[in-house]
Amino acid sequence: MDIALFDYNLPPELIAQEPLRERDHSRLLVLERATGAIQHRRFFEIGEFLRAGDLLVLNDTRVFRARLRGRKEPTGGKVEVLLLREVEAGLWEALVKPGRNAKVGSTLSFGEETSPSPSSARRGERGTPLLGKGRLRGVVRMHVEGRTDFGGRLLRVEEAQTFREKLRTIGEVPTPPYIHRPVTDENEYQTVYAREEGSVAAPTAGFHFTTALLERLRAQGVEQAFVTLHVGIDTFRPIQEKEIERHQMHAEFYAVPAATAEAIARTRQRGGRVIAVGTTTVRTLESAGSAEAGGTAGTVVAGSGWTRLFITPGYQFRVVDAMVTNFHLPRSTLLLLVSAFAGRETVLRAYEEAVRHRYRFYSFGDAMLIL
Repeated sequence: MDIALFDYNLPPELIAQEPLRERDHSRLLVLERATGAIQHRRFFEIGEFLRAGDLLVLNDTRVFRARLRGRKEPTGGKVEVLLLREVEAGLWEALVKPGRNAKVGSTLSFGEETSPSPSSARRGERGTPLLGKGRLRGVVRMHVEGRTDFGGRLLRVEEAQTFREKLRTIGEVPTPPYIHRPVTDENEYQTVYAREEGSVAAPTAGFHFTTALLERLRAQGVEQAFVTLHVGIDTFRPIQEKEIERHQMHAEFYAVPAATAEAIARTRQRGGRVIAVGTTTVRTLESAGSAEAGGTAGTVVAGSGWTRLFITPGYQFRVVDAMVTNFHLPRSTLLLLVSAFAGRETVLRAYEEAVRHRYRFYSFGDAMLIL
């Protein structure tokens, strides 16, 4: 299937650059798969489309300070690193730009160095930060040990035991390249229920929920459960292949608690719907509900693992009955997933309608409810 079939025109001014002050006041396009009918609502009205006995499943991953800005030693050439995941203790997969400054064998450093006073350095006073040859405490160094099959790097961290703590001061919360303003309050780029740190991008469909809205839905009889999927490189990597079948997904870690698997089973028994909040939740549930994972139609298996599930048109959904999602980039794996769920032509018509009505697109943008 040609990736060009999943293209659409979007005026740049519709790409949202900041979140709404009131999260649940975003717009909500409600799409019925069976008829293609569309309603234009506000997100705080979502309860009108849910009913007692339904189950809302949310991804509780939390974005960590995965972006580092530093330099190559000893030349001082600037580098920017996006950490993806820790392969083993102290060894990270990462994207580095420019790649020419991150050849195998290179050393990259991050953080500010402040030299000790000349007199204390000469005397070697207790507490002097000098480590030898000008190297100072508090600076993070990484050694480029290898390349990955997707063009990234393997970085070995010095003093790995303190690295995550240092990230809190030298790292930045990463945002997608189409957001051109810095995120000064990192809670802007987190869901209100984020708790399991490990993502380099947020599960943005969850941005629209407030604590108060979730409480109202619970009072309405809509049960809620959580999964975890740590969002990785495919959020930042567009599909480059002309034929989508040739695209290879990067592995992402997921976990399904036993309580969530049991909640899904209860929902099936009472005739309720499983409503996934976001494409990451969809991929988690469908991965845990696959035959390979031991699932049967409509159920999932509790546990954790790595998924490369690539959902494209023609995929038969086993677990998810409805989904909440944002508006996604053209030619992206996320748009393909939504098209698999609701039909390519139906989805693209809905996107055209959203453009006509001046909806806000992408991470900080408006939402869809697909029933």
